[in-house]
Amino acid sequence: MGDISEPIKKCILILKSAKSDTEKFAALFMVTKLVKGKDCNSQAKKALFEAIGFKFLKKLLTNNNVEDDCPPSVYKSVALSILTCFCNEPELATHPEMLANIPVFLDIVQTSDNEDYDDNLIIISEAYTCLQCIAEQEAGQKALIEVGAITKMSEIYSHQSFQTDEALNILVKLVSRYGPAAWGNDPKPFHALVNKIALDFATDQSERKFELATILSALLYSCNKFIIVPGAGEETWPQSIYKALNDILTSKIGKNQRDPALKLAANIIELLGVEWTFNDEENPKKFFLLLLQLCAIEVRMQLEDRSFKQAYANAELVTSCFIVLEMSINYMATDQLDLEQKEKQSVYTSLKGAFNAVVSILTKVSNDKNRDKLPDVEKVFVCAMIRVLVAWIAQETTAMRDQIYALLPFVFTLANDSFHAYRARKLAEKNKSEGEPMDTDISLLGQIDLLRLMLPALCHLVVEDKARDIVLNLKQEDILYEAMNFHWSIVHYKKPLIPKSERGKVKTQPEPELDPKVLDDMRDSRAAMVSLCNIFMNLTVLAPKVVDNSMLFNTLLKFIFNNLPELKNIPENLVLHGHLAVLGLLLLKQQGSKVKKNDFSICSYIQSTIRFLWDAYNVDESNDPNALVVSMAYKEHWNEIADLWFLGMQTMSGVLTIVPWISEFAIESGWAEGITEMLVKVKVGTLPPNVKSAFEDFLCRLVDSNESVKAVLKKAGALKMCRNHRLMDLGKKLFGD
Repeated sequence: MGDISEPIKKCILILKSAKSDTEKFAALFMVTKLVKGKDCNSQAKKALFEAIGFKFLKKLLTNNNVEDDCPPSVYKSVALSILTCFCNEPELATHPEMLANIPVFLDIVQTSDNEDYDDNLIIISEAYTCLQCIAEQEAGQKALIEVGAITKMSEIYSHQSFQTDEALNILVKLVSRYGPAAWGNDPKPFHALVNKIALDFATDQSERKFELATILSALLYSCNKFIIVPGAGEETWPQSIYKALNDILTSKIGKNQRDPALKLAANIIELLGVEWTFNDEENPKKFFLLLLQLCAIEVRMQLEDRSFKQAYANAELVTSCFIVLEMSINYMATDQLDLEQKEKQSVYTSLKGAFNAVVSILTKVSNDKNRDKLPDVEKVFVCAMIRVLVAWIAQETTAMRDQIYALLPFVFTLANDSFHAYRARKLAEKNKSEGEPMDTDISLLGQIDLLRLMLPALCHLVVEDKARDIVLNLKQEDILYEAMNFHWSIVHYKKPLIPKSERGKVKTQPEPELDPKVLDDMRDSRAAMVSLCNIFMNLTVLAPKVVDNSMLFNTLLKFIFNNLPELKNIPENLVLHGHLAVLGLLLLKQQGSKVKKNDFSICSYIQSTIRFLWDAYNVDESNDPNALVVSMAYKEHWNEIADLWFLGMQTMSGVLTIVPWISEFAIESGWAEGITEMLVKVKVGTLPPNVKSAFEDFLCRLVDSNESVKAVLKKAGALKMCRNHRLMDLGKKLFGD
């Protein structure tokens, strides 16, 4: 006890030698004085805390049956006054005794609307101080979550008791730390709380309105969208927030009001989608266009003629504007929004100005000799700029080409780092138990996969000669192949192995449904693989020499041979099936000489590819038994796969010329015969010219590569087929002139 002053030592002695609670209570008045003095250091506070004993303080906090005339609130007040001083010490705030008694503090703040507390609001205030100090520490946050503090704080705010903003601040701290895991699986407490705050936000006309905007941002950002979004349409908060933000953003406001409003708009759009902005029945586009203009202007104001450090000072606001711009660009690309020419021009001008500013800052960063030494938090901001830029490049294929080409090497370096960090995080998550807090220490860069977000833009870029040369010089295809493998591991999801002890037992429960997050990851990885296939197809067609001499493209072909037959035959996989099949054909055409006939994997691959091409058309599902139609399974996705089917048929014809023994599969599977039987049924004059030439060209190549197919086609009715649809070239090959 060397560092403890004499008065405190004396007080500790009195506390330890007290014979009764009354003596101990009397000594507490000394403690309240001493503990606030400058001599009371951390060691002294700890010694005092242990001398008093939490058991005694808890007694004062919870005991309402007091024998003398002193009201219970006095005991509570003294105990809390001491505890608030102790709580300032992290070691005491997370003391096991302190954490075990969080429910006592919660009870006090929950009863703050009782009449007993009207005279002594200081008690509630001090109980909040204790809870806030506990919530500052990680162990404290964990303990608060475990006793259900989130639900309790939500109830306190919903009932509008005393000091409700303190309850909100504790709640925001907890959900910001623990993310979606903090809310559990019941959406009701979240909706009830956010409905109340959003209503206050819409009706409050004081400066508190903007504090509530910040709180709403944090709550929306932390929620589990898979649990919250499905029921959000029945709640009042989306409409309340819309009304309030519309009022704010159409008023004359300063930076302190605009910034929280734009951040909240970004969070709600990220959660509910751009459709949320179309809330005004009379003029649904008005708020959307206003928000888009404001965000584009804000980006210019924050980035134009600024250094990277100056821009980074407002990173949170700028990133919020990026979210609005990215989601708006992606939404407009779906053609669901009917904009007039004047509106289109105005939007384009705003976006071009914003992206000029983004490119300008990125160019400064990429030319800086210290660009590789950026701290992670600054790298994340650079990634945010690249992310919004690639969303724009995916739609705007002509603007700022030279500046974008110059940026590509730097962009790929960051995107590859981000992909590797993201992949490492996903692997770590696989091995991690559920319900733990979000671990921000793995790597800030691993929070998003920037390479994944670049893929749609990259599909366009590799068509441009300069950009393609940069991609190939950087050997970027190697990383794209790694990405293909990574996304395949998600698409081809395998359920965890059943423990040995459980195998063979009779199943009494139905198979549990997959977690919505897993399903969403699978959907996103399917789309990523489709984009990767498109990139590789473009490279295969436009850089054939590179593909010929590249080991990587040979490895990619083997990847397709091995994995396409494994792809589950479900509707969700049809588009991906087609892309993998046709990419395989393009590669096979390039690398036919390297393929061996006895390679079993090619057999399975060709069968899977034939299935994709064969199943596209039929007459059986048509209302008219003599009309050829796209099959029901393909109809929903035909926009995405029509061109792919024609390319597949054309490439299959080309492959037959180079690898003629593949014709055996077309005969043995019954496909050649099936095409003939189908076309015989089709009414004369109704076969679309492009479909006719696809089938005729394929059958001609088939005959060229395998004489035995002639008999098969003739038996299936080839004469009638050729006459009905005027298949002149095929007719000559089968029947002469």
